[in-house]
Amino acid sequence: MPDLKLVLALAVIGVAAFVGTWAARRTPEGVASDPGVDGNARLTGYVAVVLLIPLAAEVFTGVRPGLVPHALIGFFLIPVVSLKLGSVSYRFSRYYAGDPRYRASGPPHPIARLIGPALVVATVILFGTGVELWLFGFQLGEEWLTWHKLAFVLWIVLMAIHVVAYLRRAPDLALADSRDGLQGAAMRRSLVVAGLLFGAALAIAMLPFASPFTLLPDMG
Repeated sequence: MPDLKLVLALAVIGVAAFVGTWAARRTPEGVASDPGVDGNARLTGYVAVVLLIPLAAEVFTGVRPGLVPHALIGFFLIPVVSLKLGSVSYRFSRYYAGDPRYRASGPPHPIARLIGPALVVATVILFGTGVELWLFGFQLGEEWLTWHKLAFVLWIVLMAIHVVAYLRRAPDLALADSRDGLQGAAMRRSLVVAGLLFGAALAIAMLPFASPFTLLPDMG
């Protein structure tokens, strides 16, 4: 008999992928007329492409037993994920603050406006509780693990929608700087490389740390 939890998880992810596909077909793909707006979009595309494989590895090591790899990948991801959150949040804030350059580029897709804030909050809670558990274990209470799991469930659903919705557009944005000479290309690449190097340094710094976190037998 199939595992009901697995079937339910696959069904939810399938629905999320369907919603993401629907959103992708209705997401405008035009290039912004303002270099600053276009540069912000390209930076977001860079980071999205770079994050795809490490995030998949983080999900796999979180579902399967492997706390040390899961934690180290998580620390590696923190700087780059922060860069992605920063670039996306800046675009949203400028648009809703009435910046004419971002207003001229058009509103975010309704799906992005709907899930964007929730995805940001889920990401912050997911990584924040993960860091707390690795550094302090259950010293501050076992509820941190519950919050981490709940944030993961919400995050994986929203991320599935987000990834599918931008799966075609993100690589195009990431490669755009190789096709033209838009100002700031070196800076965008440097920010992504710096994030990766900082993440690697953070993960290496955690290697000798003896985490007090131990998964209790009844917690699965």
